[in-house]
Amino acid sequence: MTMPLVNRVIIPEEQINRESGEIEHGSIEEKRAEAARRLAIRELLRQRAKTIGIETRDRLDEAIDELLDREVPTPDADEQACRRYFEANRDRFRSPEEIELRHILLAAAPDDAQGRTAMRDTAEELVATLKEVPERFDDLAAAHSRCPSAEDGGHLGVISRGDTVPELENVVMRLPVGLAERPVETRYGFHVVEILTRAGGAPLDYDHVQHLIAEYLRERSWRRAISHYLQVLVAEADIRGIDLEATESPLMQ
Repeated sequence: MTMPLVNRVIIPEEQINRESGEIEHGSIEEKRAEAARRLAIRELLRQRAKTIGIETRDRLDEAIDELLDREVPTPDADEQACRRYFEANRDRFRSPEEIELRHILLAAAPDDAQGRTAMRDTAEELVATLKEVPERFDDLAAAHSRCPSAEDGGHLGVISRGDTVPELENVVMRLPVGLAERPVETRYGFHVVEILTRAGGAPLDYDHVQHLIAEYLRERSWRRAISHYLQVLVAEADIRGIDLEATESPLMQ
């Protein structure tokens, strides 16, 4: 990688290596490239802070915050904007949903195609059986499930969003009360699922969510303002060895 230059200031390789260690996803080269972008943006902001008289030595983070407070003002969302957003997005504002469920896990590794096919077939057979004799759920869970909940008839208790793996959650949170018509596939295998109870999901009044809407709209405005501000700084700078023009701001991450 060519060492990035920001107005003739080099971003040292050791800094790039250290910063890349803070990035969780991507290949080594992708992490290094992202690290270089982040450091180049910070250097650009450091230079701008120094230009307008903000002390940056040994306090760069604080200096950047001060710089952005001065040069990227973000107005609070007014009542009219909040109400307009609420009316356009009413379905988003509901009380947290909770479901009580039990399941039978037919376990199979993600890379075991033959095993997954067999477990899917078994799961479908169990669904057919439970449609005929629903009172056997506890016994079938004890006999077939590879989840610790098998000892309690497959009972998982009450869950809400974020309590289980997304591929299971995305299905079960939409199911009606009762036995699911088809097994649910996840990374762990196939789940025979029964929803026992549902609660929550009731529409919320504007007064309950106004502060959340105001915070969201202000955050969205801030992101847009920061993006525009950085675009202006990048356009005015002499930057070499890295393309920042199409880069989303690391400040937004």
